[in-house]
Amino acid sequence: MTPDEECPVQIAAGEVTLEGNLCIPEEARGVVVFAHGSGSSRHSPRNLYVAQVLRTTGLATILLDLLTSKEEAEDMKTARPRFDIALLARRLIAATDWLRQNNNTRKLSIGYFGASTGAAAALMADAEQPGTVAAIVSRGGRPDLAGKLLARVEAPTLLIVGGHDFPVIEINKEALAKLNTEKKLVVVPGATHLFEEPGALEEVARLAAGWFTSHLEQEV
Repeated sequence: MTPDEECPVQIAAGEVTLEGNLCIPEEARGVVVFAHGSGSSRHSPRNLYVAQVLRTTGLATILLDLLTSKEEAEDMKTARPRFDIALLARRLIAATDWLRQNNNTRKLSIGYFGASTGAAAALMADAEQPGTVAAIVSRGGRPDLAGKLLARVEAPTLLIVGGHDFPVIEINKEALAKLNTEKKLVVVPGATHLFEEPGALEEVARLAAGWFTSHLEQEV
């Protein structure tokens, strides 16, 4: 399987089935689960780009739709499902369980890449399953939405925020203080919330790749 060869997967999560795309490069050292952010999906061009970069470093990736098509339609109207962090975290845990049971991924250490509200879901999911996740990266995340569970996060956590995303910078600084694990906050100069500025997303991918490769390698 080449680094860009996608395998569609379906993952049971309670009463629903999640759609995802799994890519496993040869001799993968770990697998990164992408938890999408507000109003996004497994087709997010930003997450697709970061996933592609991670695969070139020998990491498998799985991009998921944490919401069903019906829930996504509701989300477009009300924005409520994207803020149901407990629901998103439960679905992320279901995906994690699937990876641990799948023959192609069960021996791989697991990381989470969360964007926006997906970052809160990643942190909450880690707190609910101690010792399962090797590393977490948050891009423009809302870690505050994980609430009191922030203090229970065990996975080494990298928070990446745009230098012009001022409210989110403060939110991440406050969250960093509440984390009781290996942690780091990186502010990308000149970047806004979506990291659309030239070179901004490339820097996110570089930082994420470095964090995951250093921590997931230790778990193999």
